[in-house]
Amino acid sequence: MFNRLSSFVGGAVGAWKVRSQVAYIGPPLAVVDYVSVANGLETNPGEGWSLHGIASNDRYVVRAEKQALVVAQQGLGRPEATFAALIPIRKNAAWWAMTQDERRAVFEEQSHHIRIGMKYLPPIARRLHHCRDLGMPEAFDFLTWFEYAPPHEPAFDELLAELRASEEWKYVDREVDIRLVAIER
Repeated sequence: MFNRLSSFVGGAVGAWKVRSQVAYIGPPLAVVDYVSVANGLETNPGEGWSLHGIASNDRYVVRAEKQALVVAQQGLGRPEATFAALIPIRKNAAWWAMTQDERRAVFEEQSHHIRIGMKYLPPIARRLHHCRDLGMPEAFDFLTWFEYAPPHEPAFDELLAELRASEEWKYVDREVDIRLVAIER
């Protein structure tokens, strides 16, 4: 059964080996060698970090967009998808001061976030985890988990470049890009 709460634990062990870890905006996370992904609440017992988020409803999509995403999106855990990226993001106070419809306007009407993402489906699978819903302080607002096959990494880089160039990214005040390779599948 799928648990909505997920933990991403960076440390000395895990099913995913860190290939690179870059702070694009704001302070970095502690450098780690491995990341484990678990359902439920898990923490790092030693050096490293633990990030937690809830897979929730899609918040900024209209019905037609949701239906298109469901048709195009493939699931996580595909055997050929041995590359992954964990990208924790925090948005600034100006983002959260807007109403839901104002955020939607920046997200899609101005930034075309969904349209950009759709161009890269199905090879790149993703799951978004919301951190603000936890009721406990977290360092990020969102944890985005992507999986893809190694030949699709250039397309993944294009996806990120398009999103980072959008109006929406003016509201990001912390972003870390952690690239991984599966050591267990």
